[in-house]
Amino acid sequence: MRQIFLKTAEEIELLYLANQLVGRTLAELAKHIKPGVTTGQLDSLAHDFILDHGATPAFLGYDGFPGSICTSVNEQIVHGIPSDKVVLKEGDIISVDCGTFMNGFTGDSAFTFPVGEVTPEIQHLLKTTLHSLELGIDAVQSGKRIGDIGHAVQSYCESEGLSVVREFVGHGIGRSMHEAPNVPNYGRRGTGPVIEEGLCICIEPMINMGSKNIVAEDDGWTVRTKDRKPSAHYEHCIAVVNGRAKKMSTFDFIFDVLDETTFLK
Repeated sequence: MRQIFLKTAEEIELLYLANQLVGRTLAELAKHIKPGVTTGQLDSLAHDFILDHGATPAFLGYDGFPGSICTSVNEQIVHGIPSDKVVLKEGDIISVDCGTFMNGFTGDSAFTFPVGEVTPEIQHLLKTTLHSLELGIDAVQSGKRIGDIGHAVQSYCESEGLSVVREFVGHGIGRSMHEAPNVPNYGRRGTGPVIEEGLCICIEPMINMGSKNIVAEDDGWTVRTKDRKPSAHYEHCIAVVNGRAKKMSTFDFIFDVLDETTFLK
């Protein structure tokens, strides 16, 4: 079993700064996500914004990944490669996963954006997935277990008629982007590692409108739904402080751009 590295208050503050920059980067992209924009353009914007703010893109070159962000459109679940050939259209959705490396620590957060007006069914997918993230965060408490997080996400999403991806999960985070423990979006209460003070993890529901089955694309990175129905992905980095989850990342900057009431009406 991999070692879990609990963080000090000083380390948590550095983690917070790296994650706040991710939130600001996603908000900058929110200004540009509209029909006619390419995912390659979004990648360039994110790359420059991160560098301009004293950090480096954590994804660029990670295990050979060619982009500074992951851009997963519609049925793509995670790890979509940005490209000037992928043009966003009215009614699309795009998951943007973004990472920064700053002062020795990693920021990591994701948000699924609507492109213009989307159907009520897709709106339901986005709203449910986002709410399941909050339920997962609410389940974090010292003395409880990682399985409590997955149970909260899974039980809610399945009650809403959606399915939970099994092959990709959340993770610990700190000086490295992926640390122990794994944080599944499914599971049973009372199972998995114990949640302790100083634990820092990313919780990231990946929720499908259709079945939970997935397919890996030939590019070696992109993962999509087998039935090609849409998928949504939201991610927050949290630290356990005073026994409960404290968000390191934020969507507040995004909602300053999007207007939260309109987005989740």
